[in-house]
Amino acid sequence: QDRYAAIVMDARTNEVLLEDQADEARYPASLTKMMTLYMLFEAIERGDLSLSTRLTASRNASRQPPSRLGLACSRRRGCDSITVEQAINALVVQSANDVATLLAERMGGSEARFAANMTARARELGMTETRFANASGLPDTRHRTTARDMAVLSQ
Repeated sequence: QDRYAAIVMDARTNEVLLEDQADEARYPASLTKMMTLYMLFEAIERGDLSLSTRLTASRNASRQPPSRLGLACSRRRGCDSITVEQAINALVVQSANDVATLLAERMGGSEARFAANMTARARELGMTETRFANASGLPDTRHRTTARDMAVLSQ
């Protein structure tokens, strides 16, 4: 199986200009963070969080592999905290896995529950072939999407 898939659409008309294996299952990797951000922006719109809300890292979040912001937990100081605005920047600029996990735990109670919520929201958006297993895109055999579904999310 070719590992690459692509779709190019006109954002105004939704006309598909090019597609190559657009409906074949692939690992979304850090494109997953687009959905994590989408869920965060909806939480902000609902008033559940604001840009100035402080988020405190968990030991689990602080132990995520790179790329990461570098949130730490210690016995003396406790765990680092950042604002929602800083979290957005860390996801967008650094693709920070620790921040994705932190957000998932805050919005879903656990990363597993947040991933289930991401999958449910994806279905509502019309992303029929997507299943999220985490908030960051770190490798997981259950974590799948298609180029077409990611185009739906981008729209």
